[in-house]
Amino acid sequence: MTPSPISAPSPNFNARKLPISLIVLHYTGMESGPAALARMCDPEAQVSAHYMVETDGRIFRLVDEDRRAWHAGVGSWRGERDINSASIGVEIVNGGHDYGLPDFPAVQIASVIALVQDIMARRGIGPEAVIGHSDLAPGRKQDPGEKFPWGALAAAGCAKAVTPAAQTGADPQARLATIGYGLDAGLPAVVEAFQRRWRPARVDGVIDDETARLIAAVAG
Repeated sequence: MTPSPISAPSPNFNARKLPISLIVLHYTGMESGPAALARMCDPEAQVSAHYMVETDGRIFRLVDEDRRAWHAGVGSWRGERDINSASIGVEIVNGGHDYGLPDFPAVQIASVIALVQDIMARRGIGPEAVIGHSDLAPGRKQDPGEKFPWGALAAAGCAKAVTPAAQTGADPQARLATIGYGLDAGLPAVVEAFQRRWRPARVDGVIDDETARLIAAVAG
């Protein structure tokens, strides 16, 4: 059951231009949840998200889902560049790489899972359309980071789950594009973004055998 969201209205939104087809997960990358919430509610900051999930599991609603929150920035996924118009943004309170990349508490991830499941059910979104900020912005963003437990989300049916394919397949770059990655940042940055999501134990931008087999598996 999804915890009842706490209303924390942000003025940072505008009108959507596209139907909702994605859920984008972020970490806040700030020293605390209150600091992140204050920034996303500051009109001068010009950033926001639809939801923020605190470390204790509380969920804050900042922007109505039918509005375009400002969370994704420059990037693309499956050829779409106006990600803010096409997505619901969920900020997860975590200091991120600038604050030691702390673990995500179990109670927080339980709330993230419940929230994502609820959005998926209401919006008709499949697990393949739940992505990280780093997926849409390779080379620019690293969140939600290598410690984010994508496996727990996959086990709950709210993120794609794969095992390495038996064969590496041909042309990993083309397969990355098939998955949805934009290639503007260059292949090494895109491979790093892929590894951060699918092979977090080794994020080096190198397409070795295991990475190639994972690319083939995710591309299907």
